[in-house]
Amino acid sequence: MENGIHELTAGYALDALAPAERRAFEEHLEGCERCQEELGALWQTTEALAVAASGPVPSDALRGRIVAAARAEPQTVVALEARRSRLVPALGAAAAVAAIVALAVGLWATQLSGDLDEARLALEQQQRAAAVLADPDARTVALEAGQGRLVVSPEGDAVLVVDDLDPAPEGMTYEAWIIRDGDAAPAGLFPGGDGRDVLGLDGTVEPGDVVALTVEQAGGVEVPENDPIVASTPL
Repeated sequence: MENGIHELTAGYALDALAPAERRAFEEHLEGCERCQEELGALWQTTEALAVAASGPVPSDALRGRIVAAARAEPQTVVALEARRSRLVPALGAAAAVAAIVALAVGLWATQLSGDLDEARLALEQQQRAAAVLADPDARTVALEAGQGRLVVSPEGDAVLVVDDLDPAPEGMTYEAWIIRDGDAAPAGLFPGGDGRDVLGLDGTVEPGDVVALTVEQAGGVEVPENDPIVASTPL
């Protein structure tokens, strides 16, 4: 348990832990300098990036409603003993921190829009993505094209991490696909241009599947119309 509990730092920073895990981590945090330093670095980096973002600061009332709505969601308690410890997490420490910071900044931008429903949906999506990135049992799949990696949980939940994408051209968007037996299913849209883009995929990824990324018309399409610019090796 002692080794496995260190892996909860990222989830704690995003308030994505189950109640039992949160209590256990807080007890451990009091006497663990390593976790204190990692948690402080996560919070400090996220705060700095959020302050740098343009736009008005969301009101305390809006933030309170978002946090209350998120905490009201039911959570599944997972025993700490069930987690398998690894010396190297799926993304590696530095890459995982960068990916989670990208998720946090995306949520902040959504909060600035003032749309509570949109912010709540974004929070749920980003919590799921953060859970995959922080899962010590997640598998990392290399990309055959593009820079980055695909991270897949044992349950098939997947996060596509892509580096150095330019913003999508005007009137266009990046669209992810899960390709199975030659058929491509839409798996999410994003604009790109964040340096490191982190996308929690819609749908599950199964053995033999390939995840790909194309540039499509704004709003997305049901069938890819352009060649992939990013593609994973088969799972």
